[in-house]
Amino acid sequence: MKLSTWLLALIMCQGLSSPTLAQTNTYPTKPVVLVNPYATGGPTDLLGRTLAKGLAEQLGQQVLVENRAGGGASIGAAYVAKAAPDGYTLLLGTSAAHVVTPMATSVPYDGIKGFEFIGIVGNVPNILTVHHSMKLDSLKDFLALAKSQPGKLSYASAGMGSSPHIGAELLKYRGGIDLVHIPYRGAGPAITDLVAGTVPVGMLNISVVQSHIKNGSLKALAYASTKRSPSLPDVPTFAEAGLPNFVSGSWYSLAAPANTPTAVLDRLAKALAAVQASAEFQTAAAHQNAEIYSLTRAETLRFLQDDAKTMQDLIKTTGMKLLD
Repeated sequence: MKLSTWLLALIMCQGLSSPTLAQTNTYPTKPVVLVNPYATGGPTDLLGRTLAKGLAEQLGQQVLVENRAGGGASIGAAYVAKAAPDGYTLLLGTSAAHVVTPMATSVPYDGIKGFEFIGIVGNVPNILTVHHSMKLDSLKDFLALAKSQPGKLSYASAGMGSSPHIGAELLKYRGGIDLVHIPYRGAGPAITDLVAGTVPVGMLNISVVQSHIKNGSLKALAYASTKRSPSLPDVPTFAEAGLPNFVSGSWYSLAAPANTPTAVLDRLAKALAAVQASAEFQTAAAHQNAEIYSLTRAETLRFLQDDAKTMQDLIKTTGMKLLD
């Protein structure tokens, strides 16, 4: 009697678990949605659609990009965090979605614990530029000028809490200088005033200022990455220019809701790695000056945690504001 009861219980447990196991082992069996927390047409959208195309080829199912913009990327992030943890709703995440906005205001999700991170899709570094009329040839010259005129020089960013804003505040802190922040609603208007000389200094993604550097409208002083940009090989990194361990940029992650099955996450991580290794994706990334990061899921989580700690330390030390 006891044996038959035990066997019946075992059969019932197996019956209950088999749909989940089958779903995990055959994933995906239907289209996957990749949520982009920004508007259609921007640089994030281009990267997201290139990623979606590659993932679709690797997974053997459609990967549909769905734009859910607003709230400093929190609207799209909240939607994914609340979605079923089955691998069919993913997020093209950024520092804004996972770190900055959750620190700056109340959001209905935890930027780190609310997700399972699959990998870092890419990173677009920031670059320090000045108007061509400024007779500066190096980061050293710029820091010396800024120190001689505390609170006199202003810099343009793509907005409060943006990656360029954070990068410039980090430069102020690490360089021991005082600059006035002029936040714009996006990189476009910031570049307009930079090129016109209305604002003398800019800290923006390399992808949006590269053409102005090449035509001489802006002068690049330092690149916020661990290595020089292939498209601007004459521009030194901050480390080469005298400010070590200075890295700043706009990174993009691939994430799923918390508690998504490990087998599904591993399948997605394998697919992402294959996409990143493809010639098509590498060409698209190079076009946007995006660096490709080949990180494991564990390394990706540490990357997010480190980014969050850097932000917390910067806010605590400088008192910088992330919102207007």
